[in-house]
Amino acid sequence: MRLLRRYLRPYGRQLSLVVVLLTIQALANLYLPNLNADIINNGVVKGDIGYIVQIGALMLLVTLLLGICSIIAVYWSSKTAMAFGRDVRAAIFQKVLAFSQAETNRFGPPTLITRNTNDVQQVQMVLVIALNVMILAPIMAVGGVIMAVREDVELSALLIVIIPLLGLFIGLMLSRALPLFRVMQVKVDRINQVMRETLSGIRVIRAFVRTEHEERRFDDANRDLTQTALRVNRLFALMIPTVMAIFNLSSVAILWFGAIQVNSGSMQIGSLMAFLQYVMQILFSVMMAVIMFVMVPRAAASAERIQEVLDTPLSLVDPEAPVPFTTAPGRPAGLVAFRDVTFRYPHAEASVLRAVSFEAEPGRTTAIVGSTGSGKSTLINLIPRFYDATEGRVEVDGVDVRTVGQEDLWRRIGVIPQRAFLFSGTVASNLRYGAPEATDDELWHALEVAQAREFVEEMPGGLEATITQGGTNVSGGQRQRLAIARAIVRRPEIYLFDDSFSALDFKTDSLLRAALREETRSATVIIVAQRVGTILHADRIVVMEAGEIVGVGTHRELLETCETYREIVFSQLSAAEAA
Repeated sequence: MRLLRRYLRPYGRQLSLVVVLLTIQALANLYLPNLNADIINNGVVKGDIGYIVQIGALMLLVTLLLGICSIIAVYWSSKTAMAFGRDVRAAIFQKVLAFSQAETNRFGPPTLITRNTNDVQQVQMVLVIALNVMILAPIMAVGGVIMAVREDVELSALLIVIIPLLGLFIGLMLSRALPLFRVMQVKVDRINQVMRETLSGIRVIRAFVRTEHEERRFDDANRDLTQTALRVNRLFALMIPTVMAIFNLSSVAILWFGAIQVNSGSMQIGSLMAFLQYVMQILFSVMMAVIMFVMVPRAAASAERIQEVLDTPLSLVDPEAPVPFTTAPGRPAGLVAFRDVTFRYPHAEASVLRAVSFEAEPGRTTAIVGSTGSGKSTLINLIPRFYDATEGRVEVDGVDVRTVGQEDLWRRIGVIPQRAFLFSGTVASNLRYGAPEATDDELWHALEVAQAREFVEEMPGGLEATITQGGTNVSGGQRQRLAIARAIVRRPEIYLFDDSFSALDFKTDSLLRAALREETRSATVIIVAQRVGTILHADRIVVMEAGEIVGVGTHRELLETCETYREIVFSQLSAAEAA
């Protein structure tokens, strides 16, 4: 309900119009049986053709009004429901964009996609029906009871049995269906998760000949969802025939007892027909409500899942009064400093980083090396606030990154992630991702520095060459070079290379690093690398082991003073190469 109240509030006028139109439609429907009874009682029985034509014309006029109101009401209710769905999808998308990595990991991409598509669709479909049924059905039901009692009080006693019986049965069905619908949405998530993993890891699946295993895994998830859906459908397979049985038995009872009263002269034929129509309207309203209630439980479960995303508190938010970055006159911007930084992932027992302190200065290249799992990538993820330090401070230009606006911080940083990601579009649109105003000459210059100009020129269209989603139509090395060029186009004050040269051959790596040194002369460059050859000539090398710094210095200094660094170097290079 909170979801509906919040996102339907801007459409108050449209909803008011729909309510008015549907009320007119309901009243017209209630008036027509009365006119029909009047024709039978006062026209047909007496043989008054003129009266029949007169009342018949009035019925046609009421029907025309009813049709016009119905068309307009359905149009506006559908338009409002579609706008509601659009706004909720936009709200979820904006919320997810604001998530830190911790919130994203908590939900997982498959369920976030399901919640923004399938769940929103479920709520939207119910809203379309509800805007008609929840307004029309109660008026028709209550109005039908009043008009039926007005036609014949004694015959109306049948309603005391029919309506509570229907209500009891429907309530029982819904109480069993709601938990099943919640489970169904979770199992839809599972289907999406398996499908997403299969598509992402298709090469690994084929390489390890695990196609049949993945087919079985998908089949298990698919059958699990099917079984739950069948349990729900069995409930509603029982509901509809039962309601129809009550519907038909009610008609038989009314005709039976009504015929007795007509025969005794206490009730006119027209009144009996009108009474039957009113009871049918009451039961039809209940039927409409049943159809809606078939969808309500699943929509309610979907609304809960949507609300859960929208209500999730953000772990990384801008401060109420962001501190601006300031740089001393004559001093280049981009100084990065770690002050006794400790970091532990949410719900983890041990810290990944412990008491890390060092500085990365503008105009110098700082390399971070260490064994797998030593915390290198985690360390540089703290600079752009993908996570916040558990203890200590991460500073940029002397300012704690938690005290500045996130967008202000991100504008100063160019991140080249370990797994280079490209968006669907063109080479140019990807390169301009962080600098929309960049000229073609600037793009070509960035490509030249990133050693990517040659292969881009060979692509059909050059800068306008098509890039598919994720950059799957270019090689891993080409993706990395395009990602590096994208960061260069932005010209940030701080470059973060998270093992961004791993897919390059030694020659390209050497040429690229030489070109980068010239291009990033005044910027702060931080490189995380597994390959020692990439960082031999760094101005400062930070060696990490088990989340702690075990050595800081140049290549030659560390060879003499740091055992961990020597082990890393000699595992990749000979003594002559290392020297």
